[in-house]
Amino acid sequence: MHTVILVLVEVLIVIGLSRLVGLGFRSIKQPLVIGEMVAGIILGPSLFGLVAPQMTATLFPAETLPFLNVLSQIGLIFFMFLIGLELNPKYLSNNLQAAILISNISIIVPFSLSGILSLLLYPLVSHASVSFTAFALFFGAAMSITAFPVLARIITENNLQGTRLGTLALTCAAVDDVTGWCILAIAIAVARHGTINQQAVLTILESLLYIGFIFTVGSWFLKRLNAHYRRSKRLSQLVLALIYMAVVASALITEFIGIHLIFGAFLLGAAMPKNAELVREIAVKTEDFVLIFLLPIFFAYSGLRTQIGLLNRPELWLLCVLVLGVAIAGKYIGTYVAARISGINQREASALGWLMNTRGLTELIVLNIGLELGVISPLLFTILVVMALVTTFMTSPLLEWIYPKHLIKLDIVDAEPEQKIDPDIENRESFIPSYKILLPVANPSTQKGLLHLAVALAQPSNTFGLQQPAIINPLSLIELEEDYAFESTPSEANRLITQRRQQLEELINTLEPPFIRGYIHPIVRISNNVARETAEIAEIEQPHLIVVGWHRPAFSNNRLGGRVGQILATAPVDVAVFIDKGSDRLESLLVPYSANIHDDLALILALRLLINRDTCMLKVLQVFKENHLQEELSYELQAMIGQLPPSVRDRIEIKTIKSPEPISDVVQASAKVDLTIAGTSRAWGIERQTLGRYTDQLAIQCHSSLLITRRYSQVTCHLNSLLSEIQTHELRL
Repeated sequence: MHTVILVLVEVLIVIGLSRLVGLGFRSIKQPLVIGEMVAGIILGPSLFGLVAPQMTATLFPAETLPFLNVLSQIGLIFFMFLIGLELNPKYLSNNLQAAILISNISIIVPFSLSGILSLLLYPLVSHASVSFTAFALFFGAAMSITAFPVLARIITENNLQGTRLGTLALTCAAVDDVTGWCILAIAIAVARHGTINQQAVLTILESLLYIGFIFTVGSWFLKRLNAHYRRSKRLSQLVLALIYMAVVASALITEFIGIHLIFGAFLLGAAMPKNAELVREIAVKTEDFVLIFLLPIFFAYSGLRTQIGLLNRPELWLLCVLVLGVAIAGKYIGTYVAARISGINQREASALGWLMNTRGLTELIVLNIGLELGVISPLLFTILVVMALVTTFMTSPLLEWIYPKHLIKLDIVDAEPEQKIDPDIENRESFIPSYKILLPVANPSTQKGLLHLAVALAQPSNTFGLQQPAIINPLSLIELEEDYAFESTPSEANRLITQRRQQLEELINTLEPPFIRGYIHPIVRISNNVARETAEIAEIEQPHLIVVGWHRPAFSNNRLGGRVGQILATAPVDVAVFIDKGSDRLESLLVPYSANIHDDLALILALRLLINRDTCMLKVLQVFKENHLQEELSYELQAMIGQLPPSVRDRIEIKTIKSPEPISDVVQASAKVDLTIAGTSRAWGIERQTLGRYTDQLAIQCHSSLLITRRYSQVTCHLNSLLSEIQTHELRL
């Protein structure tokens, strides 16, 4: 097979497997990069080469590796440019004094421990052509570095960017990143010249001169670029070509100086003007091809050089565990102690320690450079790849254990926008809502009907002198598809959150009368799994009800599929799915009733609407098949209806009919009402199947808007607060 065709086949396999394994790891709350790293190892001699050596030799022959190396190096150059581009100086403006202390100690401690460990490792895993100084420097750099991009994404995904911990971690990681790359540059200079001699010192001095050139003369030219962009408001292909040429030229200069290609690209990115619009446009136009096409090739190239089989003796596995233990202990203890000295509380100091222990892709970059230079052996390369995987994998679960989601809200530095609260409630010593609705809102511009329904369920009329309106929490989760995409950086995530919050405020401001708006408190978060995050937030906020709008799934016509179906199946509270047919009226309601707990919830919510809206009428339709025993309303429902005032009971009609096709009768009756409320029941063609998928027969055929209810707990009370207030009001009269 021709070499070029074979390389294209390899690229096809690499991209497909990287996406597949990456998505698998995302499903278990791990960064996509972990899956892509594992995918690279799977393709190498550690798994694929072990299971099918002949096929591996056919698909990944030695003559194609140089081509993969070239593509991976191009990917690294532009990835490092993106990292520098996203390294915003504002990260260095928060708690800088504490961050410098924490960052430096978090490097010094693992670097020192690595120096001691080098005395043991050097005779075991190195060779005579490598000096001990070069080995110790490189090993120390590899053990002490923190992956700033992975850490930034973990902070964003956990919505920590607005907390004390998040801002401090970003500042520490930014300082650590700069310091770590400087140490690595020195290590490369020493490694290329064997020891700290005149040539190595000259390389370091030339590097410093180039850094000065980039941030003075280079910065002057880049400011002209920024001025041009401010005038034109767009980035033309010519200007983008000039930027890419500058990236490659800067990379070549640092290679000729004697450090590495990646440093020039990183420096140019760091020196770019931090005009938010310019940075966003460069990142968006660059990152997709780099992240989707080129970076997985780098992971595959690294995986092909990782040989887990080299760890073929118990003592070598013990050595691997020792390296892992020193890496974790050095980074965590150094960060924790420095944070405690700086006055950080125990929980935040511990969480900061685990965040700074993240290594990820940055470690792979360092290790590949070391292997290319011959400073580290294939055995040590494999050990350190295992260390990078384990330290990155452990960060998210440990962070969630030490810093659970319910504590994040308490530590937000910038408070949520002030809510307009009704003066009567504002004067009370404490306001505990009698009822709370969580309202997932995917697109505020299309969810007006959903919000109006939630208000109708929440807001009581003044007929009975009710004083305790419910709280509605519109929940808008911004889903990030990629770990390294620019939109998932903390600063960009904050912009997206602010933008979404403004859209929600515009939606809320359409409500009348104005005082209702004071009881609607939006929640906006970043998420990588909307259904799972909704269930987790429901567990924290403890709403009585989730009301979610229907959205057509991407790969299904089922109205109860996709995220809606996942929320129905996993949310630990009662759920109602609203299928809006466009009617603004809520004057007539229909509840088909078949005597199950989900239909009970449907009837209870209908009664709540009946109490809240004076002009609303309710028809309860009990439809039974032929030869089916007729069932009464549950005792609970009969008791509730009995407690209703006559003015409410008089607006309820209960009709019982027998029919061979209950769904047809319900569909026919739905043509005469504004809203049909039905429980998930086989009788209505809405039931959960073996694999968790819900059928949606009634949802398809129903003429009116439809609210589908799924009851989670019979303990949850949707009417008690209203009924008790009605009784209190009647006693006063």
